[in-house]
Amino acid sequence: MKIGKLTSEELDKLILSNIKAYRNDVVLRPGIGIDCGGVQIGDDVCMLSSDPITAASKDAGKLAVHVSCNDVAATGAEPIALLVTMLIPPETEMESIKELFTQMQTTAGELNVEIIGGHTEITDAVTKTVICTTVMGKVKKDKFVSGSGAQTGDSIIMTKFAAMEGTSIIAADFPEKTAEILTKEEAIRCLSLSDRLSVVNEGRIAGEMGATSMHDVTEGGILQAVWEVCSASQCGAVINIDKIPVLDETKKLCEALDINPLR
Repeated sequence: MKIGKLTSEELDKLILSNIKAYRNDVVLRPGIGIDCGGVQIGDDVCMLSSDPITAASKDAGKLAVHVSCNDVAATGAEPIALLVTMLIPPETEMESIKELFTQMQTTAGELNVEIIGGHTEITDAVTKTVICTTVMGKVKKDKFVSGSGAQTGDSIIMTKFAAMEGTSIIAADFPEKTAEILTKEEAIRCLSLSDRLSVVNEGRIAGEMGATSMHDVTEGGILQAVWEVCSASQCGAVINIDKIPVLDETKKLCEALDINPLR
């Protein structure tokens, strides 16, 4: 099979269509464009999401925290706790493991999220470290936002810039190639993007302001994210490509590397 996430069609055929509903206290179930599960506990809904980091290396610890917390934030929930699983190849040095966890602890602290457990294992089943984080958040049951709630007539609002995460990963993991394309100052700006990947504040604000649907942009870019919201919500969207903000540094990297920054 092709490396990467399953296509939406494969995911639906192999996984989603085979998931059964058994409990009334599960209030948000998986689907295309829905990255969290929700379980009602009293007046609150506990939102949960899991994500692995497999492509990045230098900032993998930081990214591992952000990707899961962003999923929960996109439901309007406040992330509160993390479980971390690390599968580490035998040749990894102890200092590298410490650095990864230090990144995770620092990033979690910045978001006021606690790491409360997980699993760490040295194994030859992987050729590089795989980090999987599971985040738990909470939101009032009448306030959570589903990825399937978009409606005809809604405006699509995007925060920050397209391809920020990809830009920061390229700059961090391929510094020599980046130096061939960008100036030193531009490369430094790309590296600094890893400090701006959280959408926890945006999710909180949008939830309070009555957003009908939210989704964080990951693999597939902004176009995939919009498609997933539309698919989940059974509606379409009209997008003005010229209004999607893309940093000049991202444009230069993507042009040189033949990458579509919107995908």
